[in-house]
Amino acid sequence: MKRLLTLVATLALSSLTAYQASAQQLQSHLYEITKSGKLKVCIWPNYYAISLRNPDTGKLEGIDIDLSEELAKDLGAKLEYVETSFSTFIADLQANKCDLGMFGVGATMKRAQAVAFTQPYLISGVYVVAYKDGKVKTWADLDKPGVNIAVPLGSYIEPFMRGYLKNAKLVAIAPPNTTQAELMAHRVDAIATDYPASTKMNAQFDWSMTLAPPEPLSVTPYAYVMNQGDQIWLNYMNLFVQNIKLDGRLKAAAEKNKLGPIVAP
Repeated sequence: MKRLLTLVATLALSSLTAYQASAQQLQSHLYEITKSGKLKVCIWPNYYAISLRNPDTGKLEGIDIDLSEELAKDLGAKLEYVETSFSTFIADLQANKCDLGMFGVGATMKRAQAVAFTQPYLISGVYVVAYKDGKVKTWADLDKPGVNIAVPLGSYIEPFMRGYLKNAKLVAIAPPNTTQAELMAHRVDAIATDYPASTKMNAQFDWSMTLAPPEPLSVTPYAYVMNQGDQIWLNYMNLFVQNIKLDGRLKAAAEKNKLGPIVAP
């Protein structure tokens, strides 16, 4: 009788576990989006060439604005943007403020402990933007006493530069302030950034120049990001990334925003 009761209890627990797993599979952002007809996308609206709110027009522009519109079309959903930042997006995703983040998020191993990433769609390393007539004229001028280098707070570039710089001062800039504004105001001598931001700044400002490192630094894949535990939604987004690579939408959006050289294979 004791063995029988133990077997019954084991079977009941196994059935409960299987039921819970099945219930979890039936809960997905994908189902919620198709049911509500609304897609909520987290963006950081200060990211040149990625997700920028144009200061002249007030309109959003960039590769992930274009591609989030394509995603909404594929889903047949109305697109809604939710503003976030690199220092808060993980908490925002975990609080279900948005269905996913589409703003050039570096897929780092540390971040992957807290969130899930799709396949990459861009790949970039670290660059520096400075004034042509400023204190930093070459890469060798970067890590010197008295030089102030700005990075976005919470970006993957921040911890890398903290370990890379030995003499210069690193200044982490928190929203709503931006590294570009700090450089333009001459409060820093240069900014450490990625290919998208450096390219866009050079296109907009004749005083800026980009410095590339002697060898690639902190080369990082960029991917779309979402909460962990939703395999159905992750599978759908991985298929979306594959499709935009195959049908040319990724290439077209990248070239439109001058990001063609960093499209992921």
